[in-house]
Amino acid sequence: MKDKTEEKNVLRVKATEARREAHTADVRGRAAAAVKANFLAAVELPPAAVVGGYWPIGTEMDVRPLLEALHERGHTCGLPVVQRGQPLTFHRWRPQDRLVRGVFGIDIPDHKSPVVTPDVFLAPLLAFDAEGMRIGYGGGYYDRTIPALRARKPLLVVGIAYAAQEVERVPTDRFDQRLDWIVTEKAARRFERRRFPWLRKFWTS
Repeated sequence: MKDKTEEKNVLRVKATEARREAHTADVRGRAAAAVKANFLAAVELPPAAVVGGYWPIGTEMDVRPLLEALHERGHTCGLPVVQRGQPLTFHRWRPQDRLVRGVFGIDIPDHKSPVVTPDVFLAPLLAFDAEGMRIGYGGGYYDRTIPALRARKPLLVVGIAYAAQEVERVPTDRFDQRLDWIVTEKAARRFERRRFPWLRKFWTS
């Protein structure tokens, strides 16, 4: 049996290629608009929910149209700021705000922008499976951030991806965090809450 780390690394290589192909095929940029529409149609958020998003890099699904729509609906939105070896922190983002270059060359809000704590977390990824497990780049930032936020208050974690990024199984360990939703250009799918029943407040009436 392969070592879990090796298994994850093999999957990352394959998933990176699958995402690149999906991104390349989206020549008219319709996937981002479809993700926005699918999210807004399926995921009901409390009116005052704070949304933590991300600024897409490389072939990541472009979540900016969704963030702009959520901002227009009155939600406070934030973008992550990386501090090496630490959970992500989120600073308020508005469509008109100026971004600056941060760690790893990622665009982030100006340091004067206030810190916000998300109720909803939009997470990029390399691959996901039918159990709601995700795999990222291997830095551990999201797997540190999600439990840190959940320790403070309820958190809804929504994976954002191309449908082609789904795999049969994501190898996991005890540190990996399950998604609550996955939203792709084809559909929005909710996963069963087995470990965090208190999240039901976000999706039951």
